[in-house]
Amino acid sequence: MGAPGQRRVWVVAAALIDADSRVLVAQRPAGKSLAGLWEFPGGKIEPGEAPEAALVRELQEELGIDTSIACFAPLTFASHAYPDFHLVMLLYACRKWSGQIRSAEGQAVRWVRLPELYRLPMPPADVPLVGMLQALL
Repeated sequence: MGAPGQRRVWVVAAALIDADSRVLVAQRPAGKSLAGLWEFPGGKIEPGEAPEAALVRELQEELGIDTSIACFAPLTFASHAYPDFHLVMLLYACRKWSGQIRSAEGQAVRWVRLPELYRLPMPPADVPLVGMLQALL
């Protein structure tokens, strides 16, 4: 799992799935690494924080929606070595939340169907996760 001594970053992400079987993706904003690429919403797990609690927090911060741990179904994970760190991403499926989705951090967000999801430019760690959604959609 990465080079010895390489910093590991643990993140959580959600495949938010609406009633029309579309998935929400967010575009990484200008000024951040991998700017312009589309990703599943989520973020870093803080020290001592459970992954599901981190996802509840991140979805509230990023999208202004409320969820609960009971709304998440563990789906899959990705492990990817970037040049300066090794990313481990836990992906959960979520079909239930409350509130209107809005971009609280200024990034573009959009709903897409699976065929379009395959065509979107995504960070390397997100790409292998797309195939795992096929069984859900």
